[in-house]
Amino acid sequence: MADLHVALDRSAGRLGVQLAAGLRAAVREGRLPGGTRLPSTRSLADDLAVSRGVVVAAYEQLVAEGFLIARTGDGTRVAEGGGHAEPGEAGRERQPEPEFDLRPGVPDLSAFPRARWAAAYKRALETMAHSDFAYPDPAGVPVLRAELAGYLRRVRAADVTPDRIVVTGGVAHGLSVVVRHVRAPLAVEDPTSDRQIPLLAGTGVPIVRVPVDGEGIDVAALAASGARSVLLTPAHQFPTGGVLSPARRAALVAWARRTGGTLIEDDYDAEFRYDRDPVGCVQGLVPDLTVLLGSVSKALAPGMRLGWLVAPAPLAAAVAAHRALTDLGGPVVEQHALAHFLASGAHDRQLRRMRRIYRARRDALVTALAAHLPHAQVGGVSAGLHLYVRITDLPDDAVARAARHGVAVLCQGPGLTLGYGALPERHIPTAVARLAQALT
Repeated sequence: MADLHVALDRSAGRLGVQLAAGLRAAVREGRLPGGTRLPSTRSLADDLAVSRGVVVAAYEQLVAEGFLIARTGDGTRVAEGGGHAEPGEAGRERQPEPEFDLRPGVPDLSAFPRARWAAAYKRALETMAHSDFAYPDPAGVPVLRAELAGYLRRVRAADVTPDRIVVTGGVAHGLSVVVRHVRAPLAVEDPTSDRQIPLLAGTGVPIVRVPVDGEGIDVAALAASGARSVLLTPAHQFPTGGVLSPARRAALVAWARRTGGTLIEDDYDAEFRYDRDPVGCVQGLVPDLTVLLGSVSKALAPGMRLGWLVAPAPLAAAVAAHRALTDLGGPVVEQHALAHFLASGAHDRQLRRMRRIYRARRDALVTALAAHLPHAQVGGVSAGLHLYVRITDLPDDAVARAARHGVAVLCQGPGLTLGYGALPERHIPTAVARLAQALT
């Protein structure tokens, strides 16, 4: 692909977007004429020294736009006339909206507790003082930080006081600010969510990938990497679904104490463990060197943009000061409403309800995979809103094949990361049957 001059600026991040733009330009300029067969996603990823997910995302975007065509047995080719046809013209192949969405990261938005949230919101408006409507404490309103401290101590075994909590606009917001303030080479788990990489790259901090195995992150590899901070998903690793083992937790704590490194704990999916009680957070073991990130994005809805971080006191103060200089803090009524939602027990009731629903969906997905894809290996523990499925000889165009059968999936490495949060249980067997047809 070197003769195509697809230039990637790694410091700018969003490599999938850059790759799509480069290939799109090559088609428009005639350097990739119609009918040209492109390399497999694995081959191009190796050539460009990027993850396969970057290439898959670029190919899928260009297929959706009509610049490329993916056909079973024929790989991915440049569409005839793809560089000249306008959207909607003949010759463009449009990808239909998926009938069954098995992509991870989305909860059941139809299950949002509207009545209980409305009651909490009403209660907030009734009880807030006039002064509460002024510019807020940039760390978050005190009543919410107090409720969060109690909740995190009770549910996640966190070592936390309200003064070390900063309310954020979600995990991504907190993560971006923390990484910028720590300013240390950052290790990320490999594999990890490719959606976080552009955000992290935008901080300007060097990023290194450290492998994950069945016990979690490889601490020996972390120590050899030169990183002085590390982003972890110990409660339910994304995408493998594993849990950081006790031995690795001890080794990780020892690494942090020996190096003064910072542990950034994304408490991803921690609320949803179905076979047993979840293990406590790593922050509870080493609070002076850990930042704990959480949100209501999975428990309630991502559109609420309400999250929090728990940090050592100096870092928490620095993050609050950053908010004071940049956005003057978050919306106050929503924070008071969440405080009432927590205090009333409505949050606990919502979690209990959704655990029953999501466990049934996960069980239905595992059963359907065993029936329709018997050679697939389901990894990870019974938890969260996704599972990772290793499939021998997974086709390079697995995502495109599934899409043609009306199923949306995410391909990562030698397997598929399948989300079941947004798909009703009754639809799961049909969705997996369609997926099996697509892959055989």
